[in-house]
Amino acid sequence: MALLNRTPKPGLIHHSDRGSVYCASDYIAVLQAYGIERSMSRKADCWDNAVAESFFGTLKQELVFRIKLQSRTATRTAIFEYLEGYYNSRRRHSTLGFLSPIDFEGRK
Repeated sequence: MALLNRTPKPGLIHHSDRGSVYCASDYIAVLQAYGIERSMSRKADCWDNAVAESFFGTLKQELVFRIKLQSRTATRTAIFEYLEGYYNSRRRHSTLGFLSPIDFEGRK
């Protein structure tokens, strides 16, 4: 979804853990098609991937632990609404000078 809505420039770095989905050839092919560079943590070393770890910690604290998720569909909807309706558009990020990602990308 982010690739379709944001159209990142080649050279974007995709941080992830070593999960099998991120190592799958189809997934890697999509990243390569968009010129996205992969960044994975070393085995059992979350500090290599602090950005992704921080994001998932924030997602859990601000959404997952606050609501009771009834189904996979409800979970997907809640995460989508959190990301698109709040996290990317309104939530201020300290690493972006306390701007939202959309405001940060839109500055001139």
